[in-house]
Parts: sequence; C-alpha cells; structure tokens
Amino acid sequence: MIEPVVVSLRLIQYLGAMLLMGASLFFLYSGGRPFPERGGLARPRRLLLLTAASALAVASLAAVAAQSILFAGSLSDGLDVNSLRTVAFGMDLGKAALVRAAAATLATVLLLILPAGRTSWMTAAVLGTAATASLAWLGHAAAGEGSIGTVHLLSDILHVMAAGVWIGALFGLWQLLLARPRSDRDSLEIHAALHGFSGIGSAAVALILLTGLVNSWVLVGPDKVLELWTTRYGQLLVVKIVLFVIMIAFAAANRFRLTPALGKALSDEKLRRRALPPLRRSIALETVLGIAVLILVSWLGTLEPPVAL
Repeated sequence: MIEPVVVSLRLIQYLGAMLLMGASLFFLYSGGRPFPERGGLARPRRLLLLTAASALAVASLAAVAAQSILFAGSLSDGLDVNSLRTVAFGMDLGKAALVRAAAATLATVLLLILPAGRTSWMTAAVLGTAATASLAWLGHAAAGEGSIGTVHLLSDILHVMAAGVWIGALFGLWQLLLARPRSDRDSLEIHAALHGFSGIGSAAVALILLTGLVNSWVLVGPDKVLELWTTRYGQLLVVKIVLFVIMIAFAAANRFRLTPALGKALSDEKLRRRALPPLRRSIALETVLGIAVLILVSWLGTLEPPVAL
C-alpha cells in the first residue's frame, strides 16, 4: 500500500514546485499591471502560490517518511528515528526533499508576510526555482555515475525547470481567463499575456524535447528502443510521449489560431465573447493533460528503466 502513497507524494511535489516557480514567473513576465489586480486577482494569485508552497512543504517531509517506510519494509521500522535520519541526511533523495521543504516553508512564510505583488512573486520564483531544480534528485538522474551521469543530471534539471515554466504558466493563464474581462482593456491584457507567453512557451517546449531525448537515451538505451513496449516503464513512457504530443498540439492551436483570433476580436465585444470560451477550454484541457503527464512521471520514477534490466 505504501507505493501508491509514494507516487502521490511525488506528484504533489512536482506540482507544488512547478507551480511555485512557473506561476510566479508567469505573473512577472505576463506584462503590465494585469486588469484583475484592480479587481482582486492579486489575492487569488497569492492563494495559488501559498497552496503550492504549503503542499510542497508537507509532501516533501511526508515523502521522507514514506521512503523510509518503503526501505525498512514496515511502518514501525520506517518511522524509527535512525531510519528517518538515514533517508533524510544519508541519501541524496532525502537531502533534496529537505531542500524542497525548506524552500517551500520559507516561501509560505514570505508570501504571508509580503503584500501581493512583484516582490512576493519574485521571491516565490527564486525559491520555487530552487525547489524545482531539486526535483531532478527525485528521479533516476540522481543515480547516474561518471560523465554520463553528470550530463543526465544536468539534463534532468533543465527538463523539470522547462516543464515548470510551462505547467505554471498554464495555471496562471487559466486563472486569468476565469477572471472574465469586463472591458476592452481587460481583454487586451489577456491577449498580451497569451502573446507574451507564446515565445517563452515555445522555448520551454523545445528545451523539454531536447532534454527528454537525452534522458530517454540514457534511461532506455538505443539498443532497447524496439523493446520499449515490453516493459511497464516503456509502456508508461510511450503514453507519456503521446500525451505530451497532444499538449503540443493544443499549445500550437492556442498560439497560431486562438490567440490571433482574440487579437482580431479585441475591438468588437461580440467577437471577443466568442473568442474567449475556446481559449478557456483549450487551456483547461492542456492543463489536465499536463497533470496527467506529471502523474506518469511520478509513477515512472518508481520503476526500473529498461537500461537497468
């Protein structure tokens, strides 16, 4: 029963860290003084980051206990002080979890103290970046050795950070679209945010693709590509790739069709009302797919990769 708990805690850590970094970065680079800050979106934005930070702090500490129980083989032995100390301070996985817990706890405190705005978003972005980078030690990359192991670890750090930029921005965009614009300026701000993210999003996708190829080459191996479907790891990896491709299709539709359509409709209220619902649906579906991918990533991290079989 402990394995599903471990996977769930991994998922919360992925989501929490990526939201803390990616959403706060989105709030910073989406430009201008977004219309909802006049109408109250600053508070929901802070609530989103607070939820991500607090969940990350709790899940990171709980993950140390869950991993200790998994290694010890029983609840009582796993919760023994010596077992917990071994995982927390004697393993890279545990040390990384403590880094995430510390960064998330500090972010939670500062988000509560600082007024909602650029200073708090910047603080959350810095701490979220540290937490997201530490996610690389949650997967197989931390187990590598030699020059290949170093390349794999660096690749995985870039991989999770690029994914964090994308996932965090999706939540930020969804929150912005749900605010329902009440004026031409409101719609202009939404269009500016979407347009501003398009270039950053494309760069993030390109980096995910590049680092994903490096990671797959290390974990699968070129000689086992044709046998990929014969292992549970390979099956889940294929499903993950399919979902990722669908996400790219939605992102392309947003950038090249739906966002330009909103731009053309800015001067006409009726056209504007027609342009926003498809964007909301597309961003919502892309976000759901992103969460599904993270579920698979959380599961894959607990399985032996083909190269180890």
